[in-house]
Amino acid sequence: MNLSVSAPRPTLHGISAIRSYLRMNTSPVFFIGPTAFNLLGLDRWVRNFFYVSYYDCWDGAHPRVFAPTTKPYVEFTSSEDINNYLLRDAEVQRFIASKDGRPRVAMVFLDEETERICAELGYQLILPPDALRRRLDSKIVTTVLGNEAGAPSVPNVLGRAESYQELIALSTAHGLGSDLVVQMPYGDSGKTTFFIAEETDWAAYAEEIVGEDLKVMKRINNRAAAVEAVITRNGTIVGPFMTDLTGYPELTPYPGGWCGNDLYPDALSEKQRGRAIEVVRRLGGRLAQEGYLGFFEVDVLVDLDTDETYLGELNPRISGASSMTNVTAGAYADIPLFLFHLLEYMDVNLDVDIDEINERWKELAAVDVWSQLIMKEPADLIERIHAAPGTGTYHLHDDGRLSFVRTSLDWHQIASEDECFFLRVYGPGDYLFKGADLGILVTKGRLQTDDGQLTERCRQFIAGIRSHYITGPIGEADLPAPISHISASGY
Repeated sequence: MNLSVSAPRPTLHGISAIRSYLRMNTSPVFFIGPTAFNLLGLDRWVRNFFYVSYYDCWDGAHPRVFAPTTKPYVEFTSSEDINNYLLRDAEVQRFIASKDGRPRVAMVFLDEETERICAELGYQLILPPDALRRRLDSKIVTTVLGNEAGAPSVPNVLGRAESYQELIALSTAHGLGSDLVVQMPYGDSGKTTFFIAEETDWAAYAEEIVGEDLKVMKRINNRAAAVEAVITRNGTIVGPFMTDLTGYPELTPYPGGWCGNDLYPDALSEKQRGRAIEVVRRLGGRLAQEGYLGFFEVDVLVDLDTDETYLGELNPRISGASSMTNVTAGAYADIPLFLFHLLEYMDVNLDVDIDEINERWKELAAVDVWSQLIMKEPADLIERIHAAPGTGTYHLHDDGRLSFVRTSLDWHQIASEDECFFLRVYGPGDYLFKGADLGILVTKGRLQTDDGQLTERCRQFIAGIRSHYITGPIGEADLPAPISHISASGY
């Protein structure tokens, strides 16, 4: 009788061995999405790392980005739709098949269909199961698990309310007062989070709130910070903290819509950062008990009146903040954070000191300053794009002009605040409309002031990029097809 015995998993001892292993990787890894934005630059670290994207932001100039050339009109309703379309596309399948070895596939958003397609094609989907991710994505589930882990949310109560009087009775019984933040379990925070201080506020949102499970929170004077982390079998590694840019009308038509990040040492004080890291690690440990392994993003809230640090929201997925995390000093001292995720889905064991890594990343956070802008069309219009800025490096002149320097593959070579990298999304021939993705800009230095205003340099970058667009009206014989509002950043 022949008994096959699987080979033991090799153990990588320390960061040096991990780097060597990734540089010699022979199994192809593919990041699939509307654009390559979220994990752009990781091909510098991992051999045989490729991007499959719907939009060809480099017009064929990026050697690791593949975009199908034949794209008949499809009315996408979600990022999952785009990813599943790409997985089913014959050109994409031929490209993936041209690489030796079983494909490993990652993306931001997936669903049950994604899992079925990957199983049919023999791809290894290197992400936690869709059902688990969807359950953990509930703000109510996050609250319960955080409480169990010793990572509490802002003082709150979970329940339902059929009227304003019931809402106030519920909040009063739990000492939350009448100035409230009410959240539904799912959805973007700008669309399913409601600020209710009086009955007229309730009336404006009652149709959406009544009949839903709710998280009712005391409204606090807070500072929010976002952070990415990775749950490994050795423990949870926490990245650097950054603040959000939200709702700026120069960048987005959506009030409260996410439109960028600032990563800088003073995003949190040293004490706040230490407490926030502990909150994230506690949550990571509890998520691991649920079977979750790999990358996730968390928002933490600091009460500026009491200095208490609270768990905010959980995004159990790769996020739009990865562009910042992957160029920090911590990433270059060790490896980019996402690669710890990748290693959990490869046939290796890691011999690393998680406490040491977290302490090093915490110390190195004091030297990094990066920012990004997510640029959408804010105006209510429909026009044809005749010319658009190319993807690459730009220089900001003293007089405020922004000039194209060179085509570049990513933002890792940006060294000063008068440089930026712009990833173009919609290009010549596309339609410009309210909410359309223009592109993503990454630079050194901050783009938002302490009092929540865009810096003058930020405004110059925005104006400079927009000056490179040439658009015109659409003729009667050139009517646009129905338009999708799927974010190319995949956040």
